[in-house]
Amino acid sequence: MKALVAYWRDAYDWRAQEARLNEFPQFTVPLGGIDLHFIRVEGKGPRPLPLLLSHGWPGSVWEFHRLIPLLTDPARFGGDPADAFTVVAPSLPGYGFSFRPNQDRFGIVEIADLFAALMQDVLGYSRFGAHGGDWGCAVTARLGAAYPERLTGVHVTNLFVRGGGRDPATLSPEERQYFDEARRWQREEAGYQWIQGTRPQTLAYGLTDSPVGLAAWIVDKYRSWSDCGGEVEQRFTKDVLLTSVMIYWASGAINSSFWPYYAHRHAPWSPAPGERIGVPLGFADFPRELLRPPRSWVERVAEVRRWTTMAAGGHFAALEEPEALARDIREFFRELG
Repeated sequence: MKALVAYWRDAYDWRAQEARLNEFPQFTVPLGGIDLHFIRVEGKGPRPLPLLLSHGWPGSVWEFHRLIPLLTDPARFGGDPADAFTVVAPSLPGYGFSFRPNQDRFGIVEIADLFAALMQDVLGYSRFGAHGGDWGCAVTARLGAAYPERLTGVHVTNLFVRGGGRDPATLSPEERQYFDEARRWQREEAGYQWIQGTRPQTLAYGLTDSPVGLAAWIVDKYRSWSDCGGEVEQRFTKDVLLTSVMIYWASGAINSSFWPYYAHRHAPWSPAPGERIGVPLGFADFPRELLRPPRSWVERVAEVRRWTTMAAGGHFAALEEPEALARDIREFFRELG
């Protein structure tokens, strides 16, 4: 942290990173009682499919800055123009550029409804695809469950599926491994979820007052959740890390970004037993993802059309392995025709 803060203070150039972000066309629209910010980049191909990208916490639209060009202009990177997407990447309500003090808070259900309205009512897309990571996985799954007539398919890097109270003794070896991993995760890694889900505002006073505290809270997740072997700069430069922090610091949005945790703890949504995501699903299984549900569990709630075991990468797939992620997204939607 001493080295990172020294770089932040003496060498980090926000204007250079701002210019990189501003290479993407950006918009705001009054929707759902807030000013919703989104990136929209036209695809360069004969029939670009509209594709909604949803980020999570502690992310922002910044985490897609390497992925978006691969999806919108595949020919530039040696791909087929027929695989191009027109990408729409909103800032989640209460995050970064979709935040103003005292605005309404949004949980997963409300975010999915807002994004569905953005895609159809504002942008005029009657059919589109969706991809998400972290909270974006839940938003994407909810879209597929609530708006199947609008979605061609959904692609995720994780999916929380309820265990249904099953006796561990009845689990397959693969399911038992996941069950044990989930218990270890809850014991060793989930402290941030408890405080963000129960006392978010108390924590936010400290993080809003201290840039060092905010950076430590966020960068810890990039170190712990990525495929970096404990050395965070193996995967992310200081500029990438600090730009992620800056979007929270400059907007003052850390408190509102906690709201999905509070909402999920008090009124959770995930595909329930018997409830299904109504469109084909593609799953990119990265080896250092937080929790990796077995395919058999995901198939309880979705028609899994594509399942890809990735060679490397963790929770921040769009930043860690953008080429592999883009390839999987392209191949999944290509299979859907």
